[in-house]
Amino acid sequence: MALSVVILAAGQGTRMKSDTPKVLHPISGKPMLFHSIDAAQKVSDDITVVLHHQAERIQKAVEAVYEGIAFHLQDAVNYPGTGGAMRGISPRHERTLILNGDMPLITEDSLRLLAEGDADINMSVLQLDPPPAYGRVIIEDGRVQRIVEDKDCTPEEKAVTTLNAGIYCVSRHVIDAYIPRLNNDNAQREYYLTDIVEMAVTEGKTVHPVIVRAEEFLGVNSKLDLAHAEEMMQRRIREHWMREGVTMHLPETIYIESDVTFEGECTLENGVTLLGDTHIVHSHIKAHSVIEDATIIDSDAGPMARIRPQTTLEGTHVGNFVEVKKSTLTGVKAGHLSYIGDATIGEGSNIGAGVITCNYDGKAKYPTTIGRNVFVGSDSQLVAPVTLEDETIIAAGSTVTKDVPTGALAISRTPMKIVAGFFNKFFGKGQ
Repeated sequence: MALSVVILAAGQGTRMKSDTPKVLHPISGKPMLFHSIDAAQKVSDDITVVLHHQAERIQKAVEAVYEGIAFHLQDAVNYPGTGGAMRGISPRHERTLILNGDMPLITEDSLRLLAEGDADINMSVLQLDPPPAYGRVIIEDGRVQRIVEDKDCTPEEKAVTTLNAGIYCVSRHVIDAYIPRLNNDNAQREYYLTDIVEMAVTEGKTVHPVIVRAEEFLGVNSKLDLAHAEEMMQRRIREHWMREGVTMHLPETIYIESDVTFEGECTLENGVTLLGDTHIVHSHIKAHSVIEDATIIDSDAGPMARIRPQTTLEGTHVGNFVEVKKSTLTGVKAGHLSYIGDATIGEGSNIGAGVITCNYDGKAKYPTTIGRNVFVGSDSQLVAPVTLEDETIIAAGSTVTKDVPTGALAISRTPMKIVAGFFNKFFGKGQ
């Protein structure tokens, strides 16, 4: 089915009370507009995003991630409103889905449902009882007859439970014939897309109601709406991965962003946070650990580990309060209380408690290379750039500033001094 999609994203979103454009507010790791684009790309090769408020900022954000998206700048001064947003758009295909950029929960299945059939207009309709203060959709004999705004409803119309969800699939002739004829003869002096329904009915065209799920058509207009949408998106993400075989302890406490993926049998304990382009394979992430833009393979991390971007753990144990950044650990044990940054560590190596790779000198960052079967004693500092070759030992409490050759012991300590009787002398006891 050849289908064009137009996504309306021109509004200012004043109720968000933010300098950030409404459609760029994130939900589960990506701007809400991107969720709409993702769904649209599954049904169409002709996608247009309509912009006005902070148009350049939104377009740059989209172009940094997507290719082949067209943009249309709405003349909101002369033609405000949802109807005005459609002026001047020439979709490539015979049928066009008109979406809102602030409906991030929309799914491919719902879009395909809206595009079915050959009605002149397919109109998304919610069934809610009791009905909130939305426009009522009056349906007779299976066809939409009119839309009545809540403030204009008679008592009988207020009891109607079919409501306008705001998404339409229209034929090309509807756009060509009705969009240019829209007027702003209303209290808001705006051009309303809903007016095409009245035009179509008046001229004997078919307007078919499509009943949709309310959750998917939730519009995000405030920070409260944003939080509600986040909750629903998180539930959707968690349920998907649990159906795919991921074990989750207290799943409602776990946060997983949209681009996170799993492979094989994985376990997530309570309080885990998985961010960005993270990939977990046959691994166990323990309680309250944070993983961001990292790959974890046949490993365990946590509790309370932090694995930062550009990190790969394979066959590795990372324990509590260990932070790893931009490092590759293969077959390594780092049990507790360490910072490993800009490092490559080989199989069989052990990183003791309190070990720090000193990778930053205030201007630049430098690598630490640790070979196979290296034992780094507790509370050691590895001052990069530095290489510890295979089968070396770093004595506890050492500060390593030079490369350590294969098989060697590196020890750097101030000699221990014992002063007898100092306690009593210092505190003045026994005098």
